[in-house]
Formats: sequence, C-alpha cells, structure tokens
Amino acid sequence: MSHRSPLLLAGLLATAGVAHFAVPRPFDATVPRSLPGSPRAWTYASGAAELALAAGLALPRTRRAAARAAAGFFVGVFPANVKMALDWRDRPAPQRAAAFGRLPLQVPLVLWARGVARTAEARA
Repeated sequence: MSHRSPLLLAGLLATAGVAHFAVPRPFDATVPRSLPGSPRAWTYASGAAELALAAGLALPRTRRAAARAAAGFFVGVFPANVKMALDWRDRPAPQRAAAFGRLPLQVPLVLWARGVARTAEARA
C-alpha cells in the first residue's frame, strides 16, 4: 500500500465531513427514519466523525486506530446509502444509477481502511 494511501483516505473523509456541514440538506435526506432525533443532528454527527477520522488517519501515531474506526464507520453508514437508493428508485436514470452505484462502493472503502490499518500496524 502506498505511503500516500492514508492521506488520500483522510482527504476523502475530510472532504465528505466538510460537505456535511457546508451542504447538509442532501445528507439529511439519507438518514434512516428509524434513528432517534433529527436528521440534521445525525448529518452533523457523521460529518464530525468523518473529520475526526481524517485527522486520525493523517497522524501516524493514531493512524491504525483511525483506520479501523473508518472501516467500521463505512459499514455503519451503509444503511443510509441503502435508504438513498430506495428513495431514489423513481428518479431519472442518472440519479438512480448514482444512488445504486454507491452501494457496492462501500466494499472497497472498507477494504481500503482495513489495508491502511494493516500497513500502520506493520510499521508500528
């Protein structure tokens, strides 16, 4: 795994985290209704989690733990992606394809985070 890989993953998470605060409405719509509280609170909480994970990945000392947590985070947000895909099944084909296309992308994200954790563990 490239020495840049953790920083690329951190950048992805940081970008997503900032987006949750800058443009929260689209994220609010993906919050499963079964979760307690307001969707905006969940949007902000997940954005804050993404920013914290990004910071953890950027620092070699916390990288392994942050990468493991990122893998768990990617699994944890999967229900929101499923909700989005189901909610968008009647939208125009490009939007529907984007929503359903996100679902299998969670697998490489989880594997990427696990790979970063393994590399960080090997270097520790």
